[in-house]
Amino acid sequence: MTLIRAHGVHKTYRTQDGEVETLKPLDFDIRAGEFVSVVGPSGCGKSTLMKMVAGLLPISGGELELSGKAVRGPQTDVGIVFQSALLLPWRRVIDNILLQAEIRKLPMAPARQRAQALIEMAGLAGFEQKYPWQLSGGMQQRVAILRALLHDPSVLLMDEPFGALDAMTRERMNLELQRIWLTAKKTVLLITHSIPEAIFLSDRVFVMSERPGRIVQVYDIALPRPRPLDVMGTEAFAGYARRLRAHFYAQGQLDAH
Repeated sequence: MTLIRAHGVHKTYRTQDGEVETLKPLDFDIRAGEFVSVVGPSGCGKSTLMKMVAGLLPISGGELELSGKAVRGPQTDVGIVFQSALLLPWRRVIDNILLQAEIRKLPMAPARQRAQALIEMAGLAGFEQKYPWQLSGGMQQRVAILRALLHDPSVLLMDEPFGALDAMTRERMNLELQRIWLTAKKTVLLITHSIPEAIFLSDRVFVMSERPGRIVQVYDIALPRPRPLDVMGTEAFAGYARRLRAHFYAQGQLDAH
């Protein structure tokens, strides 16, 4: 079943110097339960695309649908995770997660039960009463992911969620995100600069061109799941990495790592 559908979706900004095209017309479908990553050069419109799917930015034209309905305005059936965990420093872990319920005015008793279940799923049991400054960067991002999942959205949108982490923590978080995704069965759209991360996590990878961005290639990642980290050392993984990198070398720009 198609959960996210885009047909001829484009984005243009009006400036003092005239109209600036950010995204050329895009056509894609993302199926329910699918993990899709978007890679491309800085400034190509990846984050703009994510914000349009979330309904935080209006599209300039075309058709964009979520669960069969046109996206017009902020969507309630999505969870969003940004590069920074954006946790409130004066609130404990459990209360940072429950912030989602407070904002959405959800019944607190079932929300608290779900928050506890999510905490246990993510291996954070025992840290409920800790403050953000008492957690590692990876643990803070786990809390941010759980906050985004609290209201049980169909879609999880992630904009460079591990970009600020060191390499080893990032790999552990890739494993953790895969486990959470396999358990929670959400549809995930991940924006990333990391080609290995995109290959490791995804069912499909969308490759975007330089600005104005367009989808120049879609790769199906046919690696068995669950994927251990040592899959990155296989020839199949290296083959995908070579093909994805070739796009950026051809454009004369490679900021993906």
